[in-house]
Amino acid sequence: MLEAQHALPKTTDPAVQISGNFAPVCELPVRHNLPVEGRIPPFISGVYVRNGANPLFEPVAGHHLFDGDGMVHAVTMRNGNASYACRFTETERLMQERAIGRPVFPKAIGELHGHSGIARLLLFYTRGLFGLIDHSRGMGVANAGLVYFNNRLLAMSEDDLPYHIQVKASGDLETVGRHDFGGQLKYPMIAHPKVDPVSRELFALSYDVLRKPYLRYFWLSPDGQMSTDLEIPLDQPTMIHDFAITENFVVIPDQQIVFKMQEMLRGGSPVVFDKNKTSRFGVLPKYATDASELKWVEVPECFCFHVWNAWEEPTTGEIVVIGSCMTPPDSVFNESAESLSSVLTEIRLDPASGKSTRRPIIPPSEKKMNLEAGMVNRNKLGRKTKYAYLSIAEPWPKVSGFAKVDLESGEVRKFIYGEGRYGSEPCFVPRIDSSSKPAREDDGYILTFMHDEETGESKLLIVNATDMLLEASIKLPSRVPYGFHGTFISSCDLDSQA
Repeated sequence: MLEAQHALPKTTDPAVQISGNFAPVCELPVRHNLPVEGRIPPFISGVYVRNGANPLFEPVAGHHLFDGDGMVHAVTMRNGNASYACRFTETERLMQERAIGRPVFPKAIGELHGHSGIARLLLFYTRGLFGLIDHSRGMGVANAGLVYFNNRLLAMSEDDLPYHIQVKASGDLETVGRHDFGGQLKYPMIAHPKVDPVSRELFALSYDVLRKPYLRYFWLSPDGQMSTDLEIPLDQPTMIHDFAITENFVVIPDQQIVFKMQEMLRGGSPVVFDKNKTSRFGVLPKYATDASELKWVEVPECFCFHVWNAWEEPTTGEIVVIGSCMTPPDSVFNESAESLSSVLTEIRLDPASGKSTRRPIIPPSEKKMNLEAGMVNRNKLGRKTKYAYLSIAEPWPKVSGFAKVDLESGEVRKFIYGEGRYGSEPCFVPRIDSSSKPAREDDGYILTFMHDEETGESKLLIVNATDMLLEASIKLPSRVPYGFHGTFISSCDLDSQA
């Protein structure tokens, strides 16, 4: 039963955050032979998986969309046929709460506000002292990112270690468990690690909201051997949801959304916008062994929740960063009277001079649109790209379609779901080209979930990325809630799973 002592802001009101198609669904074992309209392209052979927040229990207090338990939705496609399954990621948190029969772990955003948040934390740790719960095995929800690395599908949220999920031969999903790369990883990993398409190495960050070092950087070899972690000096704990790689560097945002636990004593949220801080981006050699190799470049009044790509400009020595600049910066976490704006932006960093420039990619003559969750061709990650595929996040936080954006000209081609239909982020799957000539950057297909709020039906759409026309749609046996990030794993990779 939801406590109704005080009116909750929209950002933590369960009636808003998990209403309509944001509401959770039950697990569904694999269902085969799904109805297909059109033709699934023959080279689309594998599984599309998408993560999302799906609370197991009804909230008893405030709840933010990011607080829900992780659930992975999977559509497996082979030989023109399709199957679907959705399963909770069996985190330590979820398993303990399921055994107890109610939520006992504090929700990081929705519940940790003011004095009641402090009281919940004290109660939680008191239960731990008496052995009623065990928080030593992790508190994360694993609901945000997904990456396939070292023959493993990993589900992540930045509050814990990743979780290893196995895609079964039947198309069903099974949680193997918390994954620390053979005891090497001792601390949480952010939800957006980067796999270099050439070296196949994974690059990642870890941040801490309570104690120094507030930020660490590390990388793993293709076979999962971890580097020595590098401490990145920060004066205060900062929310770093995403970052970027180039061929030779990593680009680390240090922006104005910070953690100030003392704000809870004043009755507020510990996630705050620090107006006195100047946003900056750090440029660090990928294989740096000392933080002295890091060069900071200030980018005032810039907050990129997500960064889509970055590359090096050999003629100027600049680093080009493609991201969506969000204002108000804390609008995802705190209620604001100002409407959210997320502008696709090119940011140029000059590590030699310490200066930066930025420009909106879509010309002012075009109607402004919020462009958020999406990706570039992953085979071009860290290299110069011409296109990005991004969600049209309107009306925020719903997604009414997606856009293919020419990053040079600003030209936009849209795919709109239609009246009363909303969906998930676009996932670009590059075509497998058996010829010797390189494939065009936009030669491939876009996969995304779409939900019809009038009929209650959900589908997986397959759109040709070259001409932005629908090739096929797969009718799913149950509703798929709006969620977060996904990826595509080829049949070849599935066959080599750990």
